[in-house]
Amino acid sequence: MEGDNLAKLTIEKTGKVRHARRRLKPLYLVLLLAAGIAVAVFLSWSVFSKGVEVKVASVAEIYPSQLLSRINASGYVVAQRKADVASKTTGQLTSLMVQEGSLVRQGQVIARLESADAAALAEQARANIGLSRAREGQAKAELDNATLDFNRRKDLVLTGAISRSEFDTAQARYLVARASYEAARAEVKASEAALRNAQATLSYFEIRAPFDAVVLTKNADVGDIITPLGAAANAKAAVVSIADLSSLQVEVDVSEANIGAVRAGQPCDISLDALPGVRFQGRVDTIVPTVDRSKATVLVKVRFLERDPRILPEMSAKVGFLSRPIQETEKKPRIMVNGSALAGPDKDRFVFLVKGERAVRTPVRTGGRFGDMVEVPSGLKPGDTVVVNPPERMRDGSKITVSQQ
Repeated sequence: MEGDNLAKLTIEKTGKVRHARRRLKPLYLVLLLAAGIAVAVFLSWSVFSKGVEVKVASVAEIYPSQLLSRINASGYVVAQRKADVASKTTGQLTSLMVQEGSLVRQGQVIARLESADAAALAEQARANIGLSRAREGQAKAELDNATLDFNRRKDLVLTGAISRSEFDTAQARYLVARASYEAARAEVKASEAALRNAQATLSYFEIRAPFDAVVLTKNADVGDIITPLGAAANAKAAVVSIADLSSLQVEVDVSEANIGAVRAGQPCDISLDALPGVRFQGRVDTIVPTVDRSKATVLVKVRFLERDPRILPEMSAKVGFLSRPIQETEKKPRIMVNGSALAGPDKDRFVFLVKGERAVRTPVRTGGRFGDMVEVPSGLKPGDTVVVNPPERMRDGSKITVSQQ
């Protein structure tokens, strides 16, 4: 009896579990379907949000000469004629008439040294010339008088009017007077030479410009002791350093592997870091016939075709050695774009301008071609970004992704 009751208390688990599983199957299917839809939406969003992958290029303002350059080299502006101006003698600097940047002419006095002793000697030599010329005049007068008396007595002795001894006395007086006059003339020449020597010595105390130039540096001040060799303690040798700005050239080092592409007279394009918006035309002036073995380079000197007062010594410069001379119409910069960015027929050219994540079809007008670059006079501005080699399926407003390669 008790066993039957216990049997009735047994739970039927198998049926209930199967019933629960049947109810969970639709839920699983719904969850799987939702996950699949989410993945599909995510993949579609990723594909369409990424857009067309493209490569881009920038629009730039370029000088045509930059595209005609065969090789480029860097260097500095150097004055071919320059000097450290010093004195020929030792003395104290008493006046300095120039400063940095002063323009000086050949022979212009730049500075003076203390020269009282030399000036006194020059004045003495000048006085000696006056004394010598006075003696010359006295000797000339005595010679003239002796000459007249000699000629008169020479006629009288022939007629017997005077004795031979009187004639000989007159002749001796004439010869002495002539010798005295010659000595006086020589004394004048010696005095003049002494004056020139004194003036030359005095000129050593004046420091003059050896050629037309501009003062680059001032190396001494009033009160300094100036000596030709600068060997004395606290003494200065050069008073100023000057340079002839008309002799400025650009000196660049060209690799010996590329020197074959450089020739004398070759047209060049010169740019200076100090004047970034200006290009200067030049020509190869000298190819120095030696190689710097430490750098494996050859020194090339390029002269400017036109002088510009803004060009100063020691400015850093870049030189492009051109394949041909620049035409007058090619001296100004032009807006250029890579030719592979252009699409459409010749009369209806356009590019795809990148604006944000979209490619905007933009009509342009084209000009000359320089290598891979094409001039774009209108439609674009420097700094714009355009699509390179746009795919055929690209349309105005297409979404794009810039390739990172």
